[in-house]
Amino acid sequence: MTVTIQPSAVSGIISAPTSKSSMQRACAAALLNKGKTIIENPGKSNDDLAALEVIQLLGATIASAADNYITVDSNGVQPSGSEINCGESGLGIRMFAPIAALSQNPIRINGTGSLLTRPMNFFDDIFPQLDIAIQSNNGKLPIEITGPLQPKDITIDGSLSSQFLTGLLMAYGNAASESVTIKVTGLKSKPYIDLTLQVMHHFGYDVVNNNYESFVVNPVRNETGKLIKYTVEGDWSGGAFLLVAGAVAGKITVEGLDTHSTQADKAILKALIDCGSSISIQEKQIEIGLPATGSSGLKAFHFDASDCPDLFPPLVALAAYCNGTTAIEGVRRLAHKESNRGLTLQEEFGKMGIKITLQDDLMLIEGGHGVHGASVYSHHDHRIAMACAVAGLKARGVTTIKDAEAIDKSYPGFYQHLRQLGAAVN
Repeated sequence: MTVTIQPSAVSGIISAPTSKSSMQRACAAALLNKGKTIIENPGKSNDDLAALEVIQLLGATIASAADNYITVDSNGVQPSGSEINCGESGLGIRMFAPIAALSQNPIRINGTGSLLTRPMNFFDDIFPQLDIAIQSNNGKLPIEITGPLQPKDITIDGSLSSQFLTGLLMAYGNAASESVTIKVTGLKSKPYIDLTLQVMHHFGYDVVNNNYESFVVNPVRNETGKLIKYTVEGDWSGGAFLLVAGAVAGKITVEGLDTHSTQADKAILKALIDCGSSISIQEKQIEIGLPATGSSGLKAFHFDASDCPDLFPPLVALAAYCNGTTAIEGVRRLAHKESNRGLTLQEEFGKMGIKITLQDDLMLIEGGHGVHGASVYSHHDHRIAMACAVAGLKARGVTTIKDAEAIDKSYPGFYQHLRQLGAAVN
């Protein structure tokens, strides 16, 4: 699918999309809950739908569903087949693999698209320590595992992704018969672990966080027949693109973002403040618009995205309209996303007249010289497509995005939301 973005001013009120980070964790917790779970404000992205399919294959039943809630019945992990597919969700594969290993049934775990090329060596290293037999494709998908997982005191490397730790914490919480400790070295994306712990505590698990260096998982009585309600948060990752659109192309109000959220991408607020955007942060809504001097009044900023690498694309779109050279740290976190995002951002924004330099762990964006429309390519990466669309709102000329449907992975309503704000998106 190809989408065109005409230079447009945006205005109005819009609700942020549902957080797939929160939704997928809620799905996993609902599977592990031996009873009924009502998930309110459910997500409908491709990653969310993949998570719902996985939990059904692992034993859960979707008892009822509507636009504003889903009811899940489960008696724990009881696979109905021999294979699960996590789609293109990195969180899905890293979280559900340890959970699937709670069963003694052999299970093949697969994915699609870019997920097939992303490294999964972690499982080869860790699963045998937990009595899980594993066969992998040289550290890539598909993998075949046979449990059941036996929680033990272990040390893991958290430098590639915190998502592996999320899966282990959830599996341990379900299986631990005595206190066990997971030690972590070099943990990245700590706010995402805060979100995992928040969901686990909501579902009754007892996990102690020792300064992100170790996590003690205490046994809990998994009562049968519990009814748990969980409301999925609004998504700061997708909301960041809306906020940047307001900062560079008009004045909008974004509703549905919890300013007390543990989501890592809430840090977009710091960048928006530091660059001089006109922003009013309230408990239930955020108003953002151009400064009095227009987008040319935005100034370059310095930002450390090591714990929130998904912010790189909207930050680059913002930096393109900021006078001076913006510096963003954390480039090493970008190599194993849906695309190699450092190189992809450099290539696609280069087509729009924005020079990006990569220096080790640093990205330098030379902004304020004018963005021009161009034909760009998403590289099958949802966040690249959204970043180019936002940048195109104030570009000179038309921006054409090829493979624009990549947004369905996380934010299928993105283009429609831009249209609702008055953008000319075709």
